[in-house]
Amino acid sequence: MSNEPKHTEPSGLPRRRLFQGAVGGAAVSALAVGGSWGLDASRANPAAAADKDAIDLTTQYPYYDQAEPVGIRTPPQRYSIFMTFDMNDGSLKTDLQSLLARWTAASAQLMRAQPISQVQPHSDAGVGGDTGEALGLDAASLTVTIGLGPSLFDDRFDLAAKRPRLLHKLPALPSDNLAAATSDGDFSVQVCADDPQVCYHAIRNMARMARDVVQTRWTVMGFGRASAGKGQQTPRNLFGFKDGTRNVSTGVDFDKHVWLKDADWMTGGTYQVVRKIEMNIETWDADRVSDQEHIFGRGKTHGEPLTGKVEHDTPRFAAKGKDGTPLIAPTSHIALAAHENNGGVKILRRGYNYTDGINEFGQLDAGLLFVCYQNDPAHFVQLQRKLGAADLLNEYVKHIGSGLFAIPPSPKSGHYIGEQLFT
Repeated sequence: MSNEPKHTEPSGLPRRRLFQGAVGGAAVSALAVGGSWGLDASRANPAAAADKDAIDLTTQYPYYDQAEPVGIRTPPQRYSIFMTFDMNDGSLKTDLQSLLARWTAASAQLMRAQPISQVQPHSDAGVGGDTGEALGLDAASLTVTIGLGPSLFDDRFDLAAKRPRLLHKLPALPSDNLAAATSDGDFSVQVCADDPQVCYHAIRNMARMARDVVQTRWTVMGFGRASAGKGQQTPRNLFGFKDGTRNVSTGVDFDKHVWLKDADWMTGGTYQVVRKIEMNIETWDADRVSDQEHIFGRGKTHGEPLTGKVEHDTPRFAAKGKDGTPLIAPTSHIALAAHENNGGVKILRRGYNYTDGINEFGQLDAGLLFVCYQNDPAHFVQLQRKLGAADLLNEYVKHIGSGLFAIPPSPKSGHYIGEQLFT
């Protein structure tokens, strides 16, 4: 079984232009509205340590020599930071190659709960190579997942021949209300961990060590995972409903819907779609619960389909009530997203809730960082075209950010992620 907890290998290096408050500002916003960032999950909720999702902060995952990239099938952790980067103007192909090699070494080191370089310089004039806020903390199931955006394969680095076959900017979708400031990028880096400080330390140092050659583009801090892995309880989104009940979970489904096969150097990798979805929470909160259940097609308390009794009952979309109308509305969220109604198409959800504090209207600025993985981005596009055009939930959500990234296969020991781009 891949991604089993154990040790990997060390290394890492420092560099120029910190991400100019992008993460820091988001952290302040999250704390301003009482978010759980900055708190160990078991301290914020003592019952968390006793449930079936209990945290073992000593858990480590290997980075090298895996059958699949880390942070995808890995059971979703409780915190995440997603950040995108662009190569600086004038960067060379050798700069890109060096960046990927250094990020690889740093990822492996961070996932072992080790600093990426010295924290205490050897001289009084020295600058630390690692910022040090994770010293003494366990790995907390940290994973680092690095993606390559379509823009990386333009004419800057002579990589057109290496572009993954299905890696193109997502087409315009009915739900789009996108801002350039929260879309696209040459790279994505998603770090996830069960300790928010471990998570923050990882993305902070990944950005800091690369600041000579990249600039940050956009970032989202996630809390409260919005999808479940095998053996985990189904979590809830900020609308209060269970999210990801029918998520990809079996090895057969991963092989069929997630991992790439016969894809040249990308074989064993996958494609990552990211959407920042703003939720109109305060309007939603004023709606009656029966209407909310109609919109989702599920009960709010237990998550059962409106044609069933328990959460994991298979929805019966053809079932009708005494008045002849479908018990689950054809335009409900679960009906439009169901694989039964989409030619068997499935995607792996791995998203997180987020909050950016208070918006310009004095209302809660929060929503869903929707992250999904699939071996063909067209599968996401197919689903989102249906959802964006007809989903009853659209009255309460707005897609304000977007990106598509290729996730390369796991690097071998002594090698680095994306090394095949340069051979």
